Amino acid sequence: MKITAPSIKSLIYILILEIFTSSSCQNTLIINDTGGALGKTNAPVSVEIELNNDQVIAAREGRLALLNSSADNESDKLIPVQLESIGKETYRIVMMMPEGGAGLKEFELAEKETSFSSLMSAMHDPESGQVVIEEAGKKVLQYNYKTVYEKDVIRFVDEKVEKHTRTKKDTFITSSIYAVPRSDYIHPIYGLEGEMLTRDWPEGGHPHHRAVFWAWPEVEYGSERGDIYALQGVLARPTGKIEYTSGPVFARIMAENLWMWKDTEPIVREQAVICVYPASATSRIIDLTIKLLALKDSISIATRNTDSYGGLNLRMMTPESQGISFFTDETNSKPVRAWSDFNGIFAGNKSVSGLMVLQHKDNPEYPGDWVQYPNLAWVQPTFPTSGTRYPLSKEKSLILRYRLIIHTGGNPDVVISEKSWDAFNDALAPVMAFDEIEE
Repeated sequence: MKITAPSIKSLIYILILEIFTSSSCQNTLIINDTGGALGKTNAPVSVEIELNNDQVIAAREGRLALLNSSADNESDKLIPVQLESIGKETYRIVMMMPEGGAGLKEFELAEKETSFSSLMSAMHDPESGQVVIEEAGKKVLQYNYKTVYEKDVIRFVDEKVEKHTRTKKDTFITSSIYAVPRSDYIHPIYGLEGEMLTRDWPEGGHPHHRAVFWAWPEVEYGSERGDIYALQGVLARPTGKIEYTSGPVFARIMAENLWMWKDTEPIVREQAVICVYPASATSRIIDLTIKLLALKDSISIATRNTDSYGGLNLRMMTPESQGISFFTDETNSKPVRAWSDFNGIFAGNKSVSGLMVLQHKDNPEYPGDWVQYPNLAWVQPTFPTSGTRYPLSKEKSLILRYRLIIHTGGNPDVVISEKSWDAFNDALAPVMAFDEIEE
């Protein structure tokens, strides 16, 4: 009997369905991508759902999936999901939203007989002693939880030593007192072609700059002032409380540090969550959340002179054809979006790539001002508001959330930038990782 083309396609579809084992409860998952931002940017989505025992086991074994019957390609019909958190009666699962337009999207939960490949992995690197996140064995970033000395800094061997012109607001003089061994920061971050995007311990000046780090030049404790940004008077030290999560949808690091006044007295408990998702052909999403809880009274943080740099700091490699841009909507806009972009041709890549930073609307005093230092390959969202000092509380933690997007090409167009911000600030974005951390 002659089999027509439609019959072949139907047969393939039946074979895919047979991959799944039977379950006592089949769930239909409906996601409303109202503005189309989630599908447009292939963003991570976190959904609360009831799971039976078989489905929970499948999720823990990396076998739980969503069937996307509307996908054009057969290979795109199976979408892996990963448990984000576990409640008393409900669970949260995370998936990467498949490409598509705005509107309702329907998926069927099902159990796969074999596990998806654990593409995203977070692990302790026995060679360096640090924590790395990889996708399919390829390093994405390194979180430096162990102290980094200058001899241990990861650099390109052929990197040229650059002389940096100082800015008027950068009032202190760089010298050996700022070349302090340190931890609690991200470096390197790699682009999609393996190029190194960030710089640590830059030669020629500012040795305290350490790629992607969260720190404030003015930390006041009572009547005294320290500088965790320049590593003077107060330092972040690891407590050893660190958790790693790996799976088919995301890899996550959850780490605790204590801010030690004069390196002896703990004054702030810091918890950081770094969550990395699989790369698409053109981008990769990294979610970063910082939580600060005062352990002592009378602690506040501020930018340098309360009117310049401090907060989430990003010291990039200096690329060819460097481009820096940032955008914040007018205050009467709905919504008020805020993002920046840094791009160029980095060593190790022949084409343009970059790093975008999105601010979350729930950050206190949102949106933070943008500060750029082109001669330092630097653009950042500052916190707190210019002219103020932000008091840290012993009862309620300060939580700051940002999304970093590694991308190919130059400055993303306005539509993509808006959709990226919308996806990060969507109610379905997985930004509640701290719910799982005990005080």
